[in-house]
Amino acid sequence: MTELVRNIAEIGAQFAIDGTFVAGEEIESGHINTTYLASYEDDEGEAKRYILQRINENVFPEPLVVMKNIELVTRHINRKVYRHKHDFGGQTLNLYPGRDGKNCVICPAGGVWRCYNCIEGCRTYDVVGNSRQAYQAAKAFGAFQDLVSDLPVEKVSVTIPDFHDTPARYARLMEAIKKDTHGRVDHVQDEITFITSRQEITTVLLDHLKAGRLSERVTHNDTKLNNVMIDAQTDEAVCVIDLDTVMPGLAIYDFGDLIRGATSPVAEDEKDVSKVEMRLPMFEAIVEGYLETAKNFLSPLEIELLPFSAKVITMETGIRFLTDHLEGDQYFKIQHKGHNLDRCRTQLALVKSIEDQELKMNAFVAKWTRA
Repeated sequence: MTELVRNIAEIGAQFAIDGTFVAGEEIESGHINTTYLASYEDDEGEAKRYILQRINENVFPEPLVVMKNIELVTRHINRKVYRHKHDFGGQTLNLYPGRDGKNCVICPAGGVWRCYNCIEGCRTYDVVGNSRQAYQAAKAFGAFQDLVSDLPVEKVSVTIPDFHDTPARYARLMEAIKKDTHGRVDHVQDEITFITSRQEITTVLLDHLKAGRLSERVTHNDTKLNNVMIDAQTDEAVCVIDLDTVMPGLAIYDFGDLIRGATSPVAEDEKDVSKVEMRLPMFEAIVEGYLETAKNFLSPLEIELLPFSAKVITMETGIRFLTDHLEGDQYFKIQHKGHNLDRCRTQLALVKSIEDQELKMNAFVAKWTRA
């Protein structure tokens, strides 16, 4: 047994899992948390797998608050799913408690860990393969928002202050440029110019919120395609995952982030930005899937702003990647030098592609406001 597998076994032993540990491996996808897949076997030889995940305390300094939010939201959703037999697209993973009955454990070796069930026969995708996958993912996130739309927003805590405060993200980038602690500013002048020339779009959504024209809701805040479990056989969405960032926010930020992550044909860190584009058919599939499950609680203004939200959140994400690059890669996991800069450049290329097609995007969404 390797040291890694031994560690996984020791962590799994802290949870109320039946059976004998037989195998473990690390799941390396994701930028933030450490994740393991643990396999167990019961007395009859039946295998069952679980997800063990350590909450990154550098990103989430109050992990117990994160777990309180997750428990609140999953219980709320699962209660409604059970009572109303809602579509599978709205389901979430289930938490397995620690041996002490709590929703997470503090392991002897350190760190706050939680345990989820592993849904078999499903997979996640980093890049959308077809419009059906895009439609299903959007339907799942819309259903998630619909299921929590009656959960009082004041019951959910903020786990990362100013997470989708685009003007605050812009201000932090300006500070990082000013300090230039790692001597990288001279090499990113084109990216800085692109962002600063579009500063005016960073305030629009929060200005609407402050004026009372948009409502704060319980939102997912990380609606990447790979945060939806997709049935490997049918391409149907089964489950929304990664609820660490569930907190009060704007529903259309969630929609925009899905457009950002699901419409480009290449990965988030593609070096050849000429391959980056906002594929209009994928956008249309996402609009249709999202509004099928979310339209009933959204306001007309929220629907109207869907295309604009995609541009804003893509710009914000590019700002975050560039800020982290300038600050020495402290937030996002990187695989090589300049990784966050590669990620930033794909986001800015996607912003430009969205701008080039914004009129068509607006025209497509306008059909729903008239429906």
